[in-house]
Amino acid sequence: MPSIDPFQTLPVPDHAAAAHSMRVLDHLRAEIAAMGGAMSFARFMEFALYAPGLGYYCAGTRKFGAGGDFITAPELSPLFSHCLAHQCREILDALGGGTILELGAGSGIMAADLLQELRTLNALPEQYAILELSGELRERQRQTLAEQAPELLERVVWLDTLPASGFRGVILGNEVLDALPVERFRITAQGPRRLMVVSTENGLDCIEGADDPAVTAMVAHIETEIGGRLPEGYTSEYVPQLREWLAAVAEPLTAGALLFIDYGYPRRDYYHPERHTGTLLCHYRHRAHDNPLILPGLQDITANVDFTAVADAALAVGLDVAGYTTQSYFLLGCGLMELLAEEIPPNSHLGVRYLEQARQVKLLTLPGEMGDRFQAIALTRNLEIPLRGFACRDERGRL
Repeated sequence: MPSIDPFQTLPVPDHAAAAHSMRVLDHLRAEIAAMGGAMSFARFMEFALYAPGLGYYCAGTRKFGAGGDFITAPELSPLFSHCLAHQCREILDALGGGTILELGAGSGIMAADLLQELRTLNALPEQYAILELSGELRERQRQTLAEQAPELLERVVWLDTLPASGFRGVILGNEVLDALPVERFRITAQGPRRLMVVSTENGLDCIEGADDPAVTAMVAHIETEIGGRLPEGYTSEYVPQLREWLAAVAEPLTAGALLFIDYGYPRRDYYHPERHTGTLLCHYRHRAHDNPLILPGLQDITANVDFTAVADAALAVGLDVAGYTTQSYFLLGCGLMELLAEEIPPNSHLGVRYLEQARQVKLLTLPGEMGDRFQAIALTRNLEIPLRGFACRDERGRL
């Protein structure tokens, strides 16, 4: 595992944050000991992100925006959410109404901007539900909605679990798939090996585990799909529980769509030779680095999404893959340029606000920025309409 000195490259945590991280480390060490001295990386990532009261997404640290660890597309520009609103409207119209469910609503800004645009379009959902496990984030979302769209707050409900069966509408996941716990593996002279997390005097480390049939089978499947062997030393990851997770999320859906937007690749690109160290990425105070074993509980841990795996899982649980494209083409299909044009003041020169919006559009759409690093995929059930977000270019053939 790459080693990074956090005190040279990352901000130093304050006393309270450092104390919290030490508590998380103590709990991890105890669980590692109970497991016989080694923990799978997937279990480590699950604990570091989601352990109640301890994990990154379940403790009270600020995560989104300028004061957090990273900025998402909805934080960058309201145009992102306005485009998404146009796609939601098309789906809700086809269903004759319905509900929108957002999985993990971050700061709440996407919900606020999306609802305001749907109101402008006279297409508000019957209800806007947010599945959020963090009490701190729920409160922040409520505050954002109260400030940005107070008259729409009554339409919003917070859920502790997925809704009951009979759900009709849209399920949204922006930067959700990248936070699913991944298993890491390395190709050795003896074959694929699972990477395990162990405790050391100085913290945590990764070692190669014993031969594991599940890892061997998964690597064999990947190699068949990409049409070649992964070389010795190649290190990467996959989501072991992807099908089960997607089955649970999709189970309530009677009719409608799941829309996921995240950074990632089709499988052939995901396991490309140039990505021989994998795609794992950590974020702490707007610094990105590749060591997940430091600052447990304080930093985000993510991996790029294998969208071929997402499509395969969708088909396996009875969903249709209705579209796949880059974020750039998805936003353009949803009317991004028309929305930007509305920012031009009538009969006047370009205003400062328009120029700022144009800068944001570049960040959302340009190659090398979010435009092609982020991908959009639509998974549907009992919805037979073409989706406008994939009208400019549908790249399902790459999956």
